[in-house]
Amino acid sequence: MKIYTKTGDAGETSLFGGGRVRKSNLRVAAYGDVDELNAALGWLASLMPAGNASADVLRSVQRTLFGVGGEVATAKTEARGKLRDLVDESQVAILEASIDRLEEHLPPLRTFILPGGTPAAAAAHVARTVCRRTERSLVALAEADELRPEILRYINRLSDWLFVFARSLNHDAGTKEIPW
Repeated sequence: MKIYTKTGDAGETSLFGGGRVRKSNLRVAAYGDVDELNAALGWLASLMPAGNASADVLRSVQRTLFGVGGEVATAKTEARGKLRDLVDESQVAILEASIDRLEEHLPPLRTFILPGGTPAAAAAHVARTVCRRTERSLVALAEADELRPEILRYINRLSDWLFVFARSLNHDAGTKEIPW
C-alpha cells in the first residue's frame, strides 16, 4: 500500500468513522495539534536515559493522546463512542498524582521563570506550549461541536504536568531556573 492516496490534494480529508471535510475544519486542526503534541512528547522521551521512569510516563501519555486524537478525528457520535474508554478521569488523576510527587522536591515558585535549562527541560517547555495550543484548538472545537469535557481536562492537566516536569528535570540536573 502506498503512503500517498491523492485524495487530499484538493484540500479535503476523511474523518474516522466516515465523512469528508476541508483540511481547514476545526476538527482537523484540533487532531493535527494533538498529533503535533504527541510528536513533541516523543522527542522529549527520546532525550530521557534508557529505562527512565519518566520516559515510561511520557509513552503512556502518548498512548492516551492517540485515543484523544482518534476521538477528536471522529465526527459521528456513534462511532466516537467506541473510543470514549481511552480517555477518562482516571488519566487526569494520574497526571495530578504525578504533579504532586514531582512538586514535593521542588522549591516553591516566587516568580515567573524563563523556559529552558537542560535539553530535556527545554523540550518539555516546547511540548508544554504545543499542549497549550492544542487546548485552544480543542476549546474552539468544543464551542462549535461536541467534545467530552474529560478531554479538555486531560489536556489542561497535561500542560501543568509538562511545566512541573520541566522544572523537575532542571532541578534533578542541578540547573538553576532563570527568573523573569
